[in-house]
Amino acid sequence: MTSLIFLLLAAVSAGTLHQAWGTNSMTALYGETIVIPCNRGAPAPEDLMFIKWKYEKADGTLGDLLIKQTQSDEATIQATDDYAKRVSIDDNFSLHVTQASLNDQNVFTCMVVSESNLAEYPVDVIVHKKPSSVEVMDKAVMLQKDKLTAVGTCVAASANPAAVITWKKDGKALVQDGKATQITSSMKIDPATGLSTTSSTLQYAATKEDGSAIFTCMSVHNLTSQDVNVGPFPVHYPSENIVLRILPQEPILEGYNVTLKCHGDGNPPPKSFYFTVKGKKTQVTNSDNYTLTNVTREAKGEYKCSLVDNEALEDSKTLNITYLDVSLSSTGKTVKTLGEPFSVEMDISTSSEIKALWKKDGTIVDKPNFENLTYAHAGTYVWEVSVTGIKRSPSFELVVEGEPVITGLLSHYDAETKERVLSCEAEGVPQPTFKWDTRTSDEKESTFTVLEAPNKISVAPDMNLTVTCTVENKLGTHTKTITVYAVPKDVEKDNRSSDDDHSKVIVGVVLGLLAVAMVAALLYWVFTKRSRQGSWKIDDKEDGTPEENAKLDNNHAV
Repeated sequence: MTSLIFLLLAAVSAGTLHQAWGTNSMTALYGETIVIPCNRGAPAPEDLMFIKWKYEKADGTLGDLLIKQTQSDEATIQATDDYAKRVSIDDNFSLHVTQASLNDQNVFTCMVVSESNLAEYPVDVIVHKKPSSVEVMDKAVMLQKDKLTAVGTCVAASANPAAVITWKKDGKALVQDGKATQITSSMKIDPATGLSTTSSTLQYAATKEDGSAIFTCMSVHNLTSQDVNVGPFPVHYPSENIVLRILPQEPILEGYNVTLKCHGDGNPPPKSFYFTVKGKKTQVTNSDNYTLTNVTREAKGEYKCSLVDNEALEDSKTLNITYLDVSLSSTGKTVKTLGEPFSVEMDISTSSEIKALWKKDGTIVDKPNFENLTYAHAGTYVWEVSVTGIKRSPSFELVVEGEPVITGLLSHYDAETKERVLSCEAEGVPQPTFKWDTRTSDEKESTFTVLEAPNKISVAPDMNLTVTCTVENKLGTHTKTITVYAVPKDVEKDNRSSDDDHSKVIVGVVLGLLAVAMVAALLYWVFTKRSRQGSWKIDDKEDGTPEENAKLDNNHAV
């Protein structure tokens, strides 16, 4: 020891032997073990006597940490403070300091003493620590349109050096402008650890379009960078417009339930409104609709809605009720007389333009308006009237009544049954009944058989019959008579009614005249022939050939 002290004193007194190297620097991690190499890890000199580590205290004085002599395997701890339990030295003479803290940000010096020299190698140690956490505190629930609202406070805790915080919206950096964007930053140092906590509060005046915006807090540190996203936030703003809707959409018919629905474009949507119904104002709370039940045509008119907290914002709509009332001057069963005039009048009350047409027994026809009614005009008439959403179909049945009239009385011979079949055809409303009367030429009644219909009978006369057909309804009676002959050769003659006998006589006369004309023509032809061949008498048969005599005999017979 005496020799060591002597050498040290000698070395100190011999200034030429002392070397002081420039200060190196290194970065250590908070809480980890700091390993400080001596002389950057260069090999120790061969004539090394010992290595000593010391550090600079906060007051500027030096403090000893440990010393290791070459002839000793163990180092001697010289520190008497916190370092006494945290320092050690390895085989390469590097200093180890466990559980690094910011208090270890010092200049540590490695002093190398050899027989020929004394050198010092100072190292400036800086301790870094990444933030223990990065999070957004006091997050907003919603943002206000055009009003600065705190989005949140981003905190990067317990770092060294202090973290730098920036803000982004939808990936674009936000820059404080004092209007729409306000960023307030601060930093605090923990007196116990010396670590820094950085805070940054973002205030933002949103627009309607920011309802889907994502805000990002970015913490930047030497050791790491970290992003925290917040949002989106609903953007609240008052209504600028209000709209009144009427449900259901038109057409609205009498008897419907109608809902008035009011909507404001604010966020959140307003829930309290005034509804003005036919001049009467009604407040509705926690609802945006007002219902009218079983409306009538009297409900037509203007309806309004407005905000309770801003009655200047209002909207109005006109409620239209669709209705259709129709009637006819004729209803049910309408009975008229054949030949008389008939027309129908319509009465209508409606809210809009109509579409209308007439149908008779399902076929489209013109409006019933007749000067002389016929049986063909009878039927069921329907007036189909419609507006959008409503259809009405009033109707009536037109019955045309008239006295019965026999339109045909016919007879024909049935060769199979050897009977005469007579049919009586008639028209009239109500439907007429038929009555038959058969009498012989001596006015005695004869029998007849009614066939499948009351207007058709069969008779088998052994002498000529006079048959009478009588038709009758409540309006009158009509009768016709026909003669039925017993001889079959008269079948063709019997096929016509007695009313047609005059026509037959006229036809017979015409046929007789035609026959006389033919005979005259034939005589003229014979006369001219005889003039050419010689004259001869009808009764003078010997003057002619047998064929000519026969021909003359025939002509004479005619």
